[in-house]
Amino acid sequence: MSDQIKFIVDSLNKEPFRKNYNLITFDSLEPMQLLQVLSDVLAEIDPKQLVDLREEMPEQTAKRMLSLLGILKYKPSGNATDMSTFRQGLVIGSKPVIYPVLHWLLQRTNELKKRAYLARFLIKLEVPSEFLQDETVADTNKQDISAMEEEKDQLIKRVEHLKKRVETAQNYQWMLKIARQLRVEKEREEYLAQQKQEQKNQLFYAVQRLQRVQNQLKSMRQAAADAKPEIETGFLHVGQAALKLPTSGLMKRLEEEIKFNLYMVTEKFPKELENKKKELHFLQKVVSEPAMGHSDLHELESKINEINTEINQLIEKKMMRNEPIEGKLSLYRQQASIISRKKEAKAEELQEAKEKLASLEREASLKRNQTREFDGTEVLKGDEFKRYVSKLRSKSTVFKKKHQIIAELKAEFGLLQRTEELLKQRHENIQQQLQTMEEKKGISGYSYTQEELERVSALKSEVDEMKGRTLDDMSEMVKKLNSLVSEKKSALASVIKELRQLRQKCQELTQECDEKKSQYDSCAAGLESNRSKLEQEVRRLREECLQEESRYHYTNCMIKNLEVQLRRATDEMKAYISSDQQEKRKAIRQYTKNIAEQENLGKSLTQSPRLESSGLISAHCNLHPPETSGKTKSCTRKSWSKYETSKNVA
Repeated sequence: MSDQIKFIVDSLNKEPFRKNYNLITFDSLEPMQLLQVLSDVLAEIDPKQLVDLREEMPEQTAKRMLSLLGILKYKPSGNATDMSTFRQGLVIGSKPVIYPVLHWLLQRTNELKKRAYLARFLIKLEVPSEFLQDETVADTNKQDISAMEEEKDQLIKRVEHLKKRVETAQNYQWMLKIARQLRVEKEREEYLAQQKQEQKNQLFYAVQRLQRVQNQLKSMRQAAADAKPEIETGFLHVGQAALKLPTSGLMKRLEEEIKFNLYMVTEKFPKELENKKKELHFLQKVVSEPAMGHSDLHELESKINEINTEINQLIEKKMMRNEPIEGKLSLYRQQASIISRKKEAKAEELQEAKEKLASLEREASLKRNQTREFDGTEVLKGDEFKRYVSKLRSKSTVFKKKHQIIAELKAEFGLLQRTEELLKQRHENIQQQLQTMEEKKGISGYSYTQEELERVSALKSEVDEMKGRTLDDMSEMVKKLNSLVSEKKSALASVIKELRQLRQKCQELTQECDEKKSQYDSCAAGLESNRSKLEQEVRRLREECLQEESRYHYTNCMIKNLEVQLRRATDEMKAYISSDQQEKRKAIRQYTKNIAEQENLGKSLTQSPRLESSGLISAHCNLHPPETSGKTKSCTRKSWSKYETSKNVA
């Protein structure tokens, strides 16, 4: 199966398909894409099969492909049930069904092209009954059928004549046996040539793989040879000891890894373990305690209030002392905590990067193994990949040139095809005019008779070649036909003269038509150029109009913003100048002054991590002095909540 897929991929990558597949991309095609590939291959054999499957119903696709495969004499392996499975697999785009079909088609593309071309002339056309009601169509159909039957009879007679000629020869049966053996040996020779080509391809792939493996081995040996330690003194720390050793790049990496692992083992992991133990202890304590009632909650709240008051008193005493040494130490502690947090964050980032690197390496090795299983080749690296890219670029330039040539040829082919259609149409018109003229002159059927005579003469030449001993009988018939032709020619001499005049007139009219058409094309091209210029000018004016509109709206918005800012400034000025203290407190400057004071107070309090929460509590309580019991209770509750928040932050 793998050899079959390799042959299909190689054939599709060559001319005229140029699909640029590999084994992985081809095997990962969706059923619809696989059916489109099969349709493209069938279109190469028969151009009528060039269809986009997205614009065709699945039933029509299956019917079209099955009919062409029947014409090409494709025989899927299996019995009647397998035939139904084959049809169903062809409809759904099954790989086990389509792969053998592609392999069979790509093996004998040129032979199948000839068969598809001749099938149009060898298959009986089914004419609908409604068309057969016309007498002309019915007569033409009968004539075609009779002509095909005559050709069939002639072929049968030819085969019989050849059999008679061969049977008279000596050693007839022995020669027939030798001919059969020759045919079998020729088929075997074709099969062996195909196997030889496949083995050549496999040998080529094996040589490429060997070269890549040798290059990889060479690069690994060079890397191993270059990994000698350079004489650079360095210290390798192991626990509390420090060894002075010559270090290279490998030793440096090992030293860094050892430092990282020591940090993780001695600092990070113990802290995380301690935090987890504390969390577990608190959770066990909460679980072990009984359910609390309202009385218990009131008791806890009273204890919290007492502790808050004690904390406030201690904070006030501390602020009265204002020890500068403790403030400096708090600054250093804060810096040390920031550095430790940064160190922990970097260690986590490094650990995540290592895990990601390990996963990527595993994924890369898996992809390499899959590529090696499918194709038997290694992934290109380094200079090989650069050479492959440069080669691919050169091929892409060649492909672009060839693609441009193909586009020009397609355009020329379309022009020639259109010319052929015009000539066919003109020929049909002339044939109709000739038939009408023959009917007017009373010699209808002359052109058909002439065609019949030409056909009979062609058949005569073939019969002369096949039947050399029957020349006397055929000469009499030829004399009769020649006499009949001479009589018809003498009768149609005047008509032929008129036909020549009409042909000359037709040539003049076609020349005049070509001149008028060239004038029309030049005029249309001039009008098209003027229209394109006007469209460009209109587009430019529309863009200018849109720019001016956007500029207008932007200016209006800026004016409104400035008006709002001016209004705010006047209100602020009035409030600041006003003699009313209540109105003056509403000024923004007063708020900014209060904010600056509170920020200064916060900075002074955050210098000590131990008293940060206490400073927040005292500042809050200073803003709300405990004059009454209700306010004191609210102040302590808010202070306790802020204390818990600051504790979590620290």
